Amino acid sequence: MILRMNIRTAAVVAAASLAMALPGFSAQAADDLRAEVDRLATQLQPTLVENRRWFHEHPELSNRETHTAAYVAKQLRKLGLQVQTGVANTGVVAVLQGGKPGPVIALRADMDGLPVVEDVDLPFRSRVKGKFDGKDVGVMHACGHDSHMAVLLGVAEVASRLKADWPGTLKLIFQPAEEGAPEGEHGGAELMVKQGVLSGAPKPEVIFGLHVFSQWDADQLAIRSGGAMASSDDLTITVRGKQTHGARPWAGIDPIAVSAQIIDGLQTIASRQMDISQAPVIVTIGKIEGGVRGNIIPDQVVMKGTLRALDTGMQQELHERVRRTAEKIAESAGASATVEIGAGHAYPVTFNDPKLTARMLPTLSRVAGEGKVLDVPPMLGAEDFSFFQQQIPGLFVFIGGRTPGTPADNWPANHSPRFHLDEAMLPLGVRTLANLALDYAAGAGG
Repeated sequence: MILRMNIRTAAVVAAASLAMALPGFSAQAADDLRAEVDRLATQLQPTLVENRRWFHEHPELSNRETHTAAYVAKQLRKLGLQVQTGVANTGVVAVLQGGKPGPVIALRADMDGLPVVEDVDLPFRSRVKGKFDGKDVGVMHACGHDSHMAVLLGVAEVASRLKADWPGTLKLIFQPAEEGAPEGEHGGAELMVKQGVLSGAPKPEVIFGLHVFSQWDADQLAIRSGGAMASSDDLTITVRGKQTHGARPWAGIDPIAVSAQIIDGLQTIASRQMDISQAPVIVTIGKIEGGVRGNIIPDQVVMKGTLRALDTGMQQELHERVRRTAEKIAESAGASATVEIGAGHAYPVTFNDPKLTARMLPTLSRVAGEGKVLDVPPMLGAEDFSFFQQQIPGLFVFIGGRTPGTPADNWPANHSPRFHLDEAMLPLGVRTLANLALDYAAGAGG
C-alpha cells in the first residue's frame, strides 16, 4: 500500500528530490550532473548495442563464462578501473572511486546464458554449442543477461567520464552462474558473498540491480516492495517400497502408488494447509522416474520438483510440511520416503527493502517519466540477487524489453528460444542504475 501511494504521488516527490544536492554540490550542480548522466547514456547507445550484440553472439553457460569475463575485464580496464577477475570462478569485480565524498554502492549484472537453441533470425544470433547435464546443447542469452552486462558497462563508462564529480565509490559486480551452477559445482551470487564481494574493501552499504522482462514495454520500469521474486528450492523425494511381480502386488510395497498419493497430498499444502492470503506458495513435481517394465512393481521411485515462496517464514513452513506429508504418507503404506530440499539449487526470496524502495521511487519516476513506473505483483520466478540482499539492503528493478505498442501475447517470454528484446531499453537501463547510485549518494546519512 505504501508503494502504491508513493507511485501516485511520485511526480511531486520526484520534483522535491531534484532539489536535493549531492554531497559538496549545490542543488543546481546536482541537477547538472544528473542531466549529464542522462545525456551520456543516450549518446552511448551505439556502444551499448555493440557490447550487447557481442555478448549475445558469444553466450556461455554458468561457470563457463571465460570469454565473457575477458571481454568485460578488457572494457573496464580501458576505462582505468581497478579490476579483479576469477571471482566465484569466472566473475569480474571493478571499483570506480569518484572524486567527491560519498558512500560505497554496489551495482550488479549477471553473465551466463542458457542451454537453449536460438530460433531468432538475427545477424548476431548465437550459434554456440555447449555441454549441459552431459548433453550437447545450444547456448543462448534467452534471459537478457547480455543486456544487463551492456548496461553495467555503460554505467561504468558514464561514471568514468564524470569521475571528478562522481560522489563516493561504485563497486561493479559482473556475476556468473545466476541460472545455477552445474551439478557438483558452486557458483553465482552465493559464492561471491562467501568470497567477500560485499564484505571486502571497499564495502558497499547498498546494492542495486535490474532485470529485463518481455511482459513490459522497453520504456517502462516495474518494481515490487518486499518479496519481489520467490525463493526457489530443488525438491527430490525418493520413495522406497518392495519389488514384486505386477500380478502379485500384495507381495510387495508399490512405490508408484505411494508416489501418486504423495503428489496428491503435496497439492493440499498450498490449497488447505497454509495461509496463502499472506503470500502464495507453490509445490511442483516435474519429473518422476521408476520401474523398468509394465509388469514389475519396482523397489523405488524418484520424484523431482521445485518449491516456491515469497516469504522467508512461509518458505521454512513449506519445507516442514512437504517433509511431513511425504514421509507420513509413505509410512502409512509401509514404504519410506527420503526428502531432500535445496540440495542442488536453493535461492532465498528476492526481497526489496521497503525503506530503500520508497526512498528510490522518486528517482525511478524521474528517470522513466510519468506513468512509466509500474507497481507489479510478485513473480514466482527466482533470482540469486537475493543472496546479496541477505547481506545489505538491495533494490531489484524490472525493466521492459518489448517494443512499445506490441501486444504482450506476440512477444516471446524469457527463456524462450525466440526471446529477443528492443535495444531501446539499454540507455534507460544505464540511466536507471546510474541515477539510483547518484540519488542514493545524495541522501546518504539522511
